[in-house]
Amino acid sequence: MAPSGLMASLSNIYRLGVKELRSLVADKVLLVLIIWAFSGGIYVAATASSTELHNAPLAVVDEDQSPLSRRLVDALYPPYFKIPQPIALTDLDPVMDQGLYAFTLVIPANFQRDLVAGHRPEVQLNIDATNMSQSFIGASYIQAIASAEISEFLTGTRDSAALPIKLATRVRFNPNLNGKWFGGVMEVISNVTMLTIILVGAALIREREHGTIEHLLVMPLAPFEIMLAKIWANGLAVLIGVTFALTVIVQQVLKVPIAGSVPLFLGAAAMYLFAAASIGIFLGTLARSMPQLGLLIILTIIPLQLLSGGVTPRESMPELVQNLMLAAPTTYFVRLAQAILYRGAGLDVVWVDILCMLGVGSVFFVAALLRFRTSVTQTQV
Repeated sequence: MAPSGLMASLSNIYRLGVKELRSLVADKVLLVLIIWAFSGGIYVAATASSTELHNAPLAVVDEDQSPLSRRLVDALYPPYFKIPQPIALTDLDPVMDQGLYAFTLVIPANFQRDLVAGHRPEVQLNIDATNMSQSFIGASYIQAIASAEISEFLTGTRDSAALPIKLATRVRFNPNLNGKWFGGVMEVISNVTMLTIILVGAALIREREHGTIEHLLVMPLAPFEIMLAKIWANGLAVLIGVTFALTVIVQQVLKVPIAGSVPLFLGAAAMYLFAAASIGIFLGTLARSMPQLGLLIILTIIPLQLLSGGVTPRESMPELVQNLMLAAPTTYFVRLAQAILYRGAGLDVVWVDILCMLGVGSVFFVAALLRFRTSVTQTQV
């Protein structure tokens, strides 16, 4: 392409992008969606759905009424558990059936006497397993608390019997195991994918529904110029939202420490926007209306978010799913984002993921360009 032709093409891309930004500002619904997604939506997602044990309702059937049994009950205190409520053994099944308590602890009669005599009395713990994460964590907490209290009562120390090895646990990158640190950052990453696909796909459908696509077709514009204009304009809006979310909501409001370089992450996010926007344009060429686009986006975004490693580790998924998701740019973006923001990785660590992400994004761009040319030809006919 000659220099004059290149400058004319860049000018077309710039002016079309400015038009896209003006259309986006005029669309109040999408504007409110962007603002909410990168502000209140992130805060709610990080704070409302806690994965830790917090204020779990607990009832105790204490048939021993000994100093040790009361010591066990007193050790189960907030914030992990609500204040234990004493109930009778006959009330145990009804309250569990009604879902009033997540845990019920039954301490048998003569519990302390049997322990002092060297016997191994059984303590029954009933768990409402309809809440899987809370029940699993809570059972472990109650077992650890009971073991520590019994050991201290019998031996004067909270350490149990000596093991042949000593396990030293060191928690890296999230030492307090705070779910907000994970939920807030991952919500930002998920919203990048969701909003980019929605905005770019909706922009293309809006052109078709308003009839402005015909105006573009009579102008000396190439299909790739129209596509790149929509990509950079809507990508810029998302990138501004990501910057605000990461620096204000995540770091200032949620107090999440960012280990790595924010500019490096934003640069990688800008490259990912190219790939996600290409997916949005491709979906926009398949759909003929906003409702159709919405259905396609649901079928696309949910697998991208659930299977890319942002919700559950990819290593725990079937090998077939892991291999299939290598064809999605979201997989590489989630991996490099976690490496940069959580573990402080630099460019020397994430450059392979960036290249893979750009390569997959280029494939989607070419596919979207071919589909876009086909839809343009059909519209002209």
